Amino acid sequence: MKPAIVVIGMGEMGSVFARGFLRSGHPVYPITRDMEIPATAAAIPEPELVLLAVAEGDLHPTLEQIPAAWRNKLALLQNELLPRDWQRHQLDTPTVISVWFEKKKGQDSKVIIPSPVHGPHADLIKEGLESIDIACKRLSSDDELLFELVRKNVYILTSNIAGIKTGGTVGELWTQHREFATAVANEIIDLQEHLTGTTLPRNALIDGMVAAFDGDPDHKCMGRSAPARLTRALALAAEAGIETPQLLAIASKQG
Repeated sequence: MKPAIVVIGMGEMGSVFARGFLRSGHPVYPITRDMEIPATAAAIPEPELVLLAVAEGDLHPTLEQIPAAWRNKLALLQNELLPRDWQRHQLDTPTVISVWFEKKKGQDSKVIIPSPVHGPHADLIKEGLESIDIACKRLSSDDELLFELVRKNVYILTSNIAGIKTGGTVGELWTQHREFATAVANEIIDLQEHLTGTTLPRNALIDGMVAAFDGDPDHKCMGRSAPARLTRALALAAEAGIETPQLLAIASKQG
């Protein structure tokens, strides 16, 4: 029997990964909200992988509970993830995947583009996802991972925040409001440069965002979390002294 895998968080996303790991022959042990991580760690001290599939807001509180024996087994998949998020917990090389498939209740997974993954357990995650026909690609460097994480952030934040004004789909956002979307994307990249302390390849990131738009042009721009994303972006901009006229204009029109 192959080694065990622990999945923390068994929502829609965690369930997809769990199914892939089971299909590829690994026993999977879930940890849900009503379960204690230390108790599971005592029962399963040496899993091959510990996947954190919790909500974005639960990432840091969950990382604080990870026992020492599990720290080099971790894989992360949250949106708006950047290296500083794991570095603040003194994690050097977690496995990280930028998820580019969508899973809604009662529906099959929908792949937008292949999901890039990097880190010590990248092959394990790739094998699991590909066993259930979800495209995945392994990255070869930390620089590639940073680009892919920022690319996903630019996609999410631009489409969500611009969508507060435009509504509609990402395809419509790009075909009908391209200048506006580009302006919003550039402000998001300004914020990402601040968060990463890096000068980022702006044109390549926008091209990458558009490639994802093309992967699912009917994807709705504005999800439920869009107003909260705008609020966080504006707070960060104010703290960093970054000018974001487009984001401020969108916020001023909110009811």
